[in-house]
Amino acid sequence: MILFSPEEIILNRREFLTMGAAAAVALPALPFQGEKSKLKITGVRLVSTKPRRPFPAYTPTPGSWSTGGVEVANPMSIYPKYKAERSLFMADTPEMNGFTVEISTDKGVKGYGHGGPAGGAVAEKHLPKLLIGEDPFNVEKLWDIMWRSTMHYGRAGVVINAISGVDLALWDLIGNATGMPVYKLLGGETKPRIPSYCTGNDIVQHREAGFQRLKLAIPHGPADGKEGMRKNVELVKRTRDLLGADGDIMLDCWMAWTERYTLEMAEMLEPYKVYWMEEVLQPHDYAGFGRLNAAIKSTRIATGEHEYTRYGFRQLLENRSASIWQPDIGWCGGLTELRRIGALAAAYDIPVIPHGGGLNEAIHYIMATTNCPWAEQFMPAPGGPKEVYELWAENYHISKGPEGLYMRPPDTPGFGFDFVVS
Repeated sequence: MILFSPEEIILNRREFLTMGAAAAVALPALPFQGEKSKLKITGVRLVSTKPRRPFPAYTPTPGSWSTGGVEVANPMSIYPKYKAERSLFMADTPEMNGFTVEISTDKGVKGYGHGGPAGGAVAEKHLPKLLIGEDPFNVEKLWDIMWRSTMHYGRAGVVINAISGVDLALWDLIGNATGMPVYKLLGGETKPRIPSYCTGNDIVQHREAGFQRLKLAIPHGPADGKEGMRKNVELVKRTRDLLGADGDIMLDCWMAWTERYTLEMAEMLEPYKVYWMEEVLQPHDYAGFGRLNAAIKSTRIATGEHEYTRYGFRQLLENRSASIWQPDIGWCGGLTELRRIGALAAAYDIPVIPHGGGLNEAIHYIMATTNCPWAEQFMPAPGGPKEVYELWAENYHISKGPEGLYMRPPDTPGFGFDFVVS
């Protein structure tokens, strides 16, 4: 989606590539951050968006995992009233969901970003007073201002969700102003295309599509006893039989397990060569993750989806809590903070595989970062016409290769959003 005319581009490509060639390689400085953009922020507002080319409507295959009406282990599984599906305990009002924010400037250039649950109110009611009149290229300064001004009621959760969305809108705006995709702002390609894995339990569909890496949403936890453990093992075994010996299997446990349960499951699953077990404990249990990471040798411990800012990830580091970090770009503090988290991880050779990284703005970070080997992807629910899956493959630049399915970020300016704004 082009948000500006050629005359409105503030910096042309040649100027951008030549400026700051001698800039320091250490974080956080990037060439454009030393330049005056001649832009001023004039508006910050929440918007609704819809795809310019939506998927055709269809009725998914009954009982498919992607419909959402299936049981997945979660922290509320100990309460029968809420156990059957996440929608029983999650908020019902749109204001409590994720949001899209638009930042506009005096020269007509705009940017858009997606933030996490319930962050919209902070993004709309507090942060604009800190941003209006500022140069949008000063992303480091603006992030620090938003962080310091909300520290008395934030530091994690909703407030960081809000900062994340605003920060991403600033990066999109910078890309639109320079006429460059965000991954080029970050330093360009580190790989020609990104290997991807598919999350969900419609494993036959995902395998037939060409995925060789599958992440399973584990349906059972401690509340289901030994029978639940056996069913978890059966799901993993079916997936291994489907993938063969060379495919990778990951498990998403969504904060539902305990240390003892994890140790027992790791032992039961050892024959099936699970690549990682994700978020087995509640996110604040850094020491518990550390003990598991040290004790379990048959697989890797991954976490970070529900962690916030470099300070939270520093706790993971200090407790040696995980072999793989999984920050969500729309929740952890945005792209500005993800760069810091990624630098911290790289210093200790910890891979960063962002949560939902193939679906959101993080795909640009993955492309530009050597320490990000894979991207997470989801497929539309099975049962649709072929046009659904063709459009999905086109939207995410899906291709096939020796590691299964790959993807790329858009090469259009900013994050390359293709939606209609209202």
